[in-house]
Order: sequence, then structure tokens, then C-alpha cells
Amino acid sequence: MIWKPRTTVAAVVEQDSRFLLVEEEINGEMTLNQPAGHLEPDESLIDAAIRETQEETAWQLQPEALVGIYRWIHPRKNETYIRYCFCGAVTQHNPHQELDGDIHRAVWLTLDEIRASQNRHRSPLVLQCFEDYLSGHRYSLDLLRN
Repeated sequence: MIWKPRTTVAAVVEQDSRFLLVEEEINGEMTLNQPAGHLEPDESLIDAAIRETQEETAWQLQPEALVGIYRWIHPRKNETYIRYCFCGAVTQHNPHQELDGDIHRAVWLTLDEIRASQNRHRSPLVLQCFEDYLSGHRYSLDLLRN
């Protein structure tokens, strides 16, 4: 058996003391997640974060730093995920854009609302990324090479 971790990206976006999340349907349940998704072939990690944020929220992301790199093993699927979490600002919004099929809507929540909804988070990485961001974890985007 060949081990193949799944490479994903996520974005932490803070605006007016609220954070951008998506409500997405996973296995028939509504979950909360940062705008996030899988890296595509021949795509940089930064470009993947920009694309996923646009597709899932209709907001244009301007990445500013890397918050962290995380490894998570899905408890039921026994699949390993490597998540690159970025932070940045959103520069423009297209209210007419259709969102990805499994995305119900983009929402702006306070940290208290995010913590209170922890049972709906897609994975433990959701809250961990916010906590690391709020703790000041920032790494230069120059760290990443293509």
C-alpha cells in the first residue's frame, strides 16, 4: 500500500473582528470550515488558497502570511491530510458568483461564535488555525517555493 497524504489549503480572513467561514454539507451534515480545499496539479499553494477562497466564498483573497502547516488523520477514514493555512485580506466580492456545489453559504462569525460552534467544525484544524492566527503565528510566504 502506498501512503498518499492529501494536500489541502485553508484561509483565515479577519475583517471587523469577524472571520470568514463556509457552511458546507458533508455526508448530509452542515459543517463549518475556513475556505479550504485540495491542491490541484501544477498549482502553487498560494494560488490554491486564492482559488479555493474565491470558489467557496466569492471573495478575492490577498494572502499575507502562512499561519501554519498541520497534519491531521481522519479518525474514520484513516486518511492523512497536510493543511497549509494562510491568512490574508479579502479585496473584492462578487455577490453574483455561484459557490461550489457543497457550499451552502459564506458567513462572517466572531471568535466566540466559532468556539461555540465547535461541534460543527469539519475537523479540529478549524479552531486550531484560528487559535494559532490569534496567537500571532505568521510565517513569510517566501518560505514556500515552487
